[in-house]
Amino acid sequence: MRKAIKAIVVTGFVLIIFIFINALAHNPSIKQKLEPISFDINESGAITHLSESIKFKTVSNQQATKKNIEEFKDFIGWLKINYKLVLKNTSLQTFNETLLFKWEGQDVSLKPILLTGHYDVVPVIPGTEDKWKEPPFSGRVDSVYVWGRGALDDKSGVIGILEAVTYLMEKGFKPTRTIYLSFGHDEEIGGVNGAALVAKYLSDNDIQLEWSLDEGSFLLGGFIPNVDKLVAAINVAEKGSVTMQVVGKAQGGHSSMPTSKSAVGHLSKALAKLEDNRMPGGLEGLSLEMFDEMSKHMPFIYKIAFANRWLFGGLIDSYLSRVPMTNAMLRTTTAPTMLSASIKTNVLPIEAIGTVNFRIHPRNTVKDVFEHVSNLVESEDVDVRLMSYSGRPASEVSSWESRGYRVIEKSVQEIFGDVVVVPGLMIAGSDSRHYGKVADDAYRFNPFPLSNDEFASFHGTNEKIKIKAFTEGIKAYIRIIETGSSK
Repeated sequence: MRKAIKAIVVTGFVLIIFIFINALAHNPSIKQKLEPISFDINESGAITHLSESIKFKTVSNQQATKKNIEEFKDFIGWLKINYKLVLKNTSLQTFNETLLFKWEGQDVSLKPILLTGHYDVVPVIPGTEDKWKEPPFSGRVDSVYVWGRGALDDKSGVIGILEAVTYLMEKGFKPTRTIYLSFGHDEEIGGVNGAALVAKYLSDNDIQLEWSLDEGSFLLGGFIPNVDKLVAAINVAEKGSVTMQVVGKAQGGHSSMPTSKSAVGHLSKALAKLEDNRMPGGLEGLSLEMFDEMSKHMPFIYKIAFANRWLFGGLIDSYLSRVPMTNAMLRTTTAPTMLSASIKTNVLPIEAIGTVNFRIHPRNTVKDVFEHVSNLVESEDVDVRLMSYSGRPASEVSSWESRGYRVIEKSVQEIFGDVVVVPGLMIAGSDSRHYGKVADDAYRFNPFPLSNDEFASFHGTNEKIKIKAFTEGIKAYIRIIETGSSK
C-alpha cells in the first residue's frame, strides 16, 4: 500500500514538474529587434481628407431604389480632385462606381499585389440620429477624433491607402512589382457589382495576384483577456454564411379553441434545441495558431493551461466558448434573428417561422450546417428550409508563412513597435470573398489601433477614429506598400 501511495506521489510530482516546464518554455520566439521607422507625412492634410470624405452619404441600402447615386459620383469627383498625383501615375478603370487603379511596376514578370477598401457605408439606424455626439455625416474633427459614418468602416482605409500612395509618389518611389488599388462601392451589400467584377476582370486577363490586403481586424487594445499589448490579428480567412428557416407546423384555427400543440410551440422548442446544441468547435488549425501565439504573452497561470492543452484543453475550450467574440473564432455560430407567425392576434398560425443565420467556420461547409440543423430539429412538426440563396462557404485559409504575411507583420512592428502579431479569422464578410479568387493569399487587416470603446462604434452609433491612430496607420500602409512591392 505504501509503495502504491509513494508511486502516486512521485508520479504527481513528476507531472507537476512536466507541466511547469512546458509553461516556462511557452514564450514568444526571440526575433531580431526591428529598428523603428517613421515617415513625415502631411497629417493635417490627411485628416482633412478623411473628414471631407465622410461628408459624402455613400450609403448602401439593401433596397437598390434607395441608393443616392449622386453621392457616389460626387465622392469619385472629389477623389479625382484631391488625389491628382495618383491619377497621373496610374491607369484607372471603373466597374460601376468601384475604382481600380493600376500603378505599373518596373518588373512586369512579377505577380502584382492589391490593396483595397470600400467607401460605401451602412445606414444610420432611423431614430438614433440624436444619440450621436456629432452628426453622423459631419466628419467633425476635434482634438482627439474624426467622427462620422465610415471613420472606421472603411473610408479610413481608403483614404489611408491613397495618402500612403501619394506620399510615396511625391518621394519619387518606383514600385518593382505592379500595385493595384481597388475601392469598392457596394461592399456592404455583397460587392457583386463592384469587387466581383474587378475579380472577374483580373481573372479574364490572367492576372494572378501574389497577395491582397483588404479591411479586416485592427490593432486591438484590451480585447484579448490578460494580454496587455496591442494585438494585430491579420485575418487569413473569413467565415461563410447561410440562412435557414426553421418552421413549426400545426393545425390552425381560432385562438379561443387552441390545440394542445401549436406551431409556435414546435418552433420555440426547435430554436431552443438549436441554441443548446451548437455545432462542434475547438482549438485546431487557424484558431489554435492564433490563441497559442497570444497565450505566450499572457501571465504565467494562463501559460500553464495553453502549454498543456493535452490536460486543460476542455477547460480552455469551455472558457473561450463563453465569450461571444472568442466563441465565434472556434466554431460555426448559430443566431436566430427573425420570427413570424400569425397574421392576427386571435388566429392560430399554420406555420411559425424562425429565421436563423449561421456564420460558417472554415472547418465546415454549407452542407455540414444544413445536415446538423436537419438532424437536430427536423420532424413531422418541424421543417428546415434553405432561403432563396444557397449560402456562401467560408474562404480558403491563406498562408501565415508567406512573403505577403511577413511583409504586413514586419511593417506593423516597424511602425508600432512591440505588438503581438497573429493570424486571425474574420467573423464577418469582406470584398476579399471576391479578390481571394485571384490572389495566392488574401489578408484582411486595417493598421489602425482601436480600443474596446472605439470598436463598439463599428456599424453603430458614434463611429469614430483617433486622429493619432489614423495617421500612424497611414505610415503602416506606406511601409507595407514600400516593402510589399519589392521582389
